[in-house]
Parts: sequence; structure tokens; C-alpha cells
Amino acid sequence: MSLASDAVAVRRGPLAVAGGLLAAIVVASAADTVLALLALAAGAPDDFQPLKAPSYIFLTTLGIVAGAIGWAVVRKVSKDPQALVRRLVPTLVVVSFVPDFLLYGDGGATGVGALLLMHVAVAATAVITYRRVMPLS
Repeated sequence: MSLASDAVAVRRGPLAVAGGLLAAIVVASAADTVLALLALAAGAPDDFQPLKAPSYIFLTTLGIVAGAIGWAVVRKVSKDPQALVRRLVPTLVVVSFVPDFLLYGDGGATGVGALLLMHVAVAATAVITYRRVMPLS
């Protein structure tokens, strides 16, 4: 039996889900911190608010919690949740880039590039976590 089928076979309780989401927030926020520090070191403006910890940690938390709610809805209502998630996740990540591009004038290419990478890091962390604590079976 593969690891993927093992994860699908087990339903997690609410405490395990909450713990998983908290862990995802911590891991994604740590990845965001590294990306923000690299962007600032590479020349992103020091006063670019989206690269400040309170901004990206709040938005990371919001994104992971909102994603978990969406994931739970997909699990419940879709006849083929895996196929839907395969289309939905990349689409939503690309749509989430739009506000970042609007910040180009404030953050420049380096700042906006970091934000785009942050979206990908958060999405990857979230999907890995959701698959583990809220399997699509």
C-alpha cells in the first residue's frame, strides 16, 4: 500500500486537523520569512509592508484557514474531489497573484517576486497538510 493510499484511508479528528493547520501556518510563515529576508537583502524596499512579518503571517494564516474550509467543502460536495483539487489549486494560486502585481509600483520586481513565491510556498504547504489531515477519500 502506498503512502498516498495510507493517507486517504485514515480520517483525522478535529484536534488533528487543527494541529495540522497550526503546523502548516508555522511552516509556511517560516518559509515566507526566509523569502522576505532574501527579497529585502536583494533590494526590495525596506518599507514594503507586504514583506513585514505582521502582514504576511496574518495573510498566511487567513489563506491556510480559508483554503482548509474550501478543501472541506470540495471533499463533501464533489464526486471526484481529487480531479477538482488538481484544477482548482493552481487556478486559485494564479488568481491570488493578481493583487501582488498591483503592488509593483511600491515593491518593485524583487518585492513582488517574493510575494509570488510566498503564495506558492503557502499553497504547497497547505496542500501537503490538507492531504495529510483532511484526505480526499
